[in-house]
Amino acid sequence: MKRLVFLSAVVLLIVGWAGLAAAEDTFDAVKARGTLVAGVKDSTAGFGYIDQKTREVVGYDVDFVKYLADAMGVKLELKTVTSGTRIPQLLSGNIDIVAATMTYTPERAKQLDFSNTYFLTGQKFLVRKGTVKSLADLDGKKIGTAKGSTSEQNASKALPHSTILSFDDYPQAFLALQQGKVVAVTTDESILAGILGKAPNKEAFEIAAIRISDEPYGLGIRMGNPKFRKFVNDTLLEMEKNGEAKKIFEKWFGPGSDQPMSRDFTITADRKYE
Repeated sequence: MKRLVFLSAVVLLIVGWAGLAAAEDTFDAVKARGTLVAGVKDSTAGFGYIDQKTREVVGYDVDFVKYLADAMGVKLELKTVTSGTRIPQLLSGNIDIVAATMTYTPERAKQLDFSNTYFLTGQKFLVRKGTVKSLADLDGKKIGTAKGSTSEQNASKALPHSTILSFDDYPQAFLALQQGKVVAVTTDESILAGILGKAPNKEAFEIAAIRISDEPYGLGIRMGNPKFRKFVNDTLLEMEKNGEAKKIFEKWFGPGSDQPMSRDFTITADRKYE
């Protein structure tokens, strides 16, 4: 009987420890580890891509998580994700946060928490110059995009008679456009501008003046981590207030960048773009 009681106590203690571990907020786990592990893309110009000189991943998303890591007083570790793998990587615990051009949607919000919107763009189409003037010009055609992106869903809704071909990343989709396998590549305008800005034959292509959605980007956080989410949101608001958010935008999308855009949004706490 004593042995049974002892074993039961041990089991309860182990279960208790497991419960405490499971309940640990990501903020505390990161602080204890001393490293923030962020999932970023490495093939999306402007947001996350490999610098050919340094061979390091750089971009808008990278600079945001660097600021977060510095604000926490920890090191930053980057792990590469794609549109299709970023949520599974987060939910499995392989990364602490997603910073990978991820649009807020009600469906995704059932799986994970989003930060306040830190970038706002809209979905458009990259095409050969002069070939597309309206959405009707794309009806029944082959359109390229990336797997696991909201662009897939939006394009299917906007062009129900077209064939949406999904690639692992946007450079592959753009290659298909260059080879004539698709007539357009569709995703967020900011990403398309990055592709066009780095294209060796950029004069042959253009972003058509057709917008089929608004795309508010949020940083992805696992549910049940209120302390970490509050820290992320408070830091984003701090970055807006002290000018760092605008500075990062100007660095990657300002007049002197490869993909100049206007910053027609501010980071706020009201999540008005949802």
